[in-house]
Amino acid sequence: MASPFSSAREFRDVMDRVFTLMSEDPEMGPRLRDADVPQRFEFEDVDLVMNIRAGQRDEQANLHWEWTDEIDWSPRVRMTMSSETANRYFQGRENVPLAIARRRIKTGGDIKAALELIPITRPIFARYRELVEADFPHLKV
Repeated sequence: MASPFSSAREFRDVMDRVFTLMSEDPEMGPRLRDADVPQRFEFEDVDLVMNIRAGQRDEQANLHWEWTDEIDWSPRVRMTMSSETANRYFQGRENVPLAIARRRIKTGGDIKAALELIPITRPIFARYRELVEADFPHLKV
């Protein structure tokens, strides 16, 4: 299935905004930092890889991510999905356990740790829907 994003650049820009929202959120950000679950996401249809980890003591941000595999940390969790699945997830329209069972999300590593992050990140769904509504209406599902 084709990506709902107009380009890999648009996908990356949208995801950068979403992870910035999570990192800067006064409740979500510190909780994600404390959880400290480094993850690697591969988005096959847009040929992008994102590695994310908790911010370190010398960093102000709660989260740090890079769009490369050239990182100096090891992910505890690996997930591969389409940009469409990611878009659906952030709108609260994709159930992760079901998507894993149906192979829309392929996983590796400590999946239990990743699933424990879902309640922490749930508030991003409404904010992502607002972002889509305001700036990217073609992504609405």
